[in-house]
Amino acid sequence: MIKIGDAAVSEEKVVDTAPLASPKEEEDSKAEKKSTSTKKSKAKTQSRGTGRAKLTKAQEEKEINLFKENIYIVFVECETPGNIGFLARTMANFGLKNLILINPPKLTNEAYYQATHGKYIVENAKIYKTLDEFYQSQRIDFKVASTGMAGGSYNLSRIPLRPEELGKSLNASNKIAILFGREGNGLTNKEIEDCDICVSIPTDPTYPIMNISHAAAIIFYELFKNKHDYGVKGLEESSELEKEYLLKDMSDLINSLDIPDHKKKNGLKSFKNIINRAFITGREAHTLKGILRRLKIKLGEE
Repeated sequence: MIKIGDAAVSEEKVVDTAPLASPKEEEDSKAEKKSTSTKKSKAKTQSRGTGRAKLTKAQEEKEINLFKENIYIVFVECETPGNIGFLARTMANFGLKNLILINPPKLTNEAYYQATHGKYIVENAKIYKTLDEFYQSQRIDFKVASTGMAGGSYNLSRIPLRPEELGKSLNASNKIAILFGREGNGLTNKEIEDCDICVSIPTDPTYPIMNISHAAAIIFYELFKNKHDYGVKGLEESSELEKEYLLKDMSDLINSLDIPDHKKKNGLKSFKNIINRAFITGREAHTLKGILRRLKIKLGEE
């Protein structure tokens, strides 16, 4: 698959129109061509593979800052202070700094000790009583739930992305919250349903639930290695408000149909899942909204 920034190599067939040379000149010419060919071959070997558009130092620094500033790691109702420290340490490994604790236990010395060089993350962690309080306070644009129990097509809220898909698609220009649940029970169905997408790590079904710091390390790595992929102008992801308006228009359309309520609910949820997994841009959201609005007008006329 060709991505923006991939290097393309093309070959041309050259027709030699030079006059015939003497045997000695021909031999010298062959030697020179062989030397040049060897140099070109080495150069081509070194440049094989996928290329990436070179960013200026200022652009690179801007993207790194966005990655650090806009991603919030949310630990919901942690049961032991030590796991807060382990999570903070993992965050420090990948340049993340915004730790949010929802109704946590008392932060004892164990939390700071287990954080090691990520101690400053625990010290600067923000504490909220509920997720809703956090969402309203920080004006989060995109919410990602993590779960070890992925769902199938009949559990629409738990249809997951894999970490590598999340890492390739996530736009750090917006405020993003990544949720990790309780050590014993994880996130509730309601907490997952309130998120835009769900991420899950494939594991052996005999023991699918991972330690939080191990799961976090896999997800953070995928985010970190792709953090420079969002320097293309005009591809900014749609904001939460743009998606809300889009979903409202679709909801109005669905509610105008003569179908059972449960089918209306599932239809809207399916549309929401598709929109969120596609990571649509603001321009795409605006275009779709225009189409849905015209459909509403058309249906109103009939």
